Amino acid sequence: MDLSRLGTPLGPMIRIGGGYANRMYRLDTDQGSFAVKELNVLDRRSAYDAEAVFRFERAAFEAGIPMPEPISASDDMLVHRWAEGEKIPEAPVPPAYAFEIGEILARLHALDVPWTEEAVEEPVARDWPELAERATATGQPWAAELTAQVETFLAIAHFVDTCERPGPVVLTHRDIQPWNLLAREGRPVLLDWELSGLLDLSGELGSTALSLAKGPGFDDIRPAIFRTVLDGYEAAGGALPPPGPSWFVYLIGGRLSHVRWNILRCLAGVEQSTGPELALSHDIARNGVRGLPDLLDRLPHLQALLA
Repeated sequence: MDLSRLGTPLGPMIRIGGGYANRMYRLDTDQGSFAVKELNVLDRRSAYDAEAVFRFERAAFEAGIPMPEPISASDDMLVHRWAEGEKIPEAPVPPAYAFEIGEILARLHALDVPWTEEAVEEPVARDWPELAERATATGQPWAAELTAQVETFLAIAHFVDTCERPGPVVLTHRDIQPWNLLAREGRPVLLDWELSGLLDLSGELGSTALSLAKGPGFDDIRPAIFRTVLDGYEAAGGALPPPGPSWFVYLIGGRLSHVRWNILRCLAGVEQSTGPELALSHDIARNGVRGLPDLLDRLPHLQALLA
């Protein structure tokens, strides 16, 4: 990495723990502190348009969206000004925080930023029987659980493939989750914009509101917090799409794809130089094999949040 333009380092870059897809470092120089993200280029799940995302980020930053200042972007590295704040636990957020996230989404969706790439839904992979066979043959610790749930995973793939998205399609962050948020004096700061792009509005609102209204699983969902995100969206001029399963299909499809990607990394059995460590991929695979069937079963209860 050539980071000389960021100033004279005051010490070595420090690896920041976590990272479900990429790897993050902090660099302190005589020009300030920077977040340097090394993007996974070995087995990225989808194409990444660094120039378009950087343009969207700059527009959002200049419009006053609370976020780290974007400094530079390339196909394999992102640099932002380091943002101080408190990490958000995976738990229902305070009502004022939820309301402001809704407002921020409405402001984001109102930005006029050119985006040439069309919103295209890739067909969902249906190779779960083959993955289960490979997991068994290679002795994966979660192989028996995956084998027992193959038909459920095929049903999830069918739901994601066939669920109707009512629109409109908006240019948005697409990944507002607790691990991509900070709190600065109790107010939100949005991190990790590299998944930004076009998305059906219901999918963005459902994923965001649900992530802020629950704990690590789905046993503690606060309907009032879910609704407060939507209240903030409407208060800032946003219009809600009609209720239906489309509000949760992006969340379910994203988790399905992420679990499959980590399963493939586990099956390869090699510690890669980028992306999550192999032990983390095993955690994600095991949790996904157990959690995704439960998530599908809860879909009628999730839709009740829209009443």
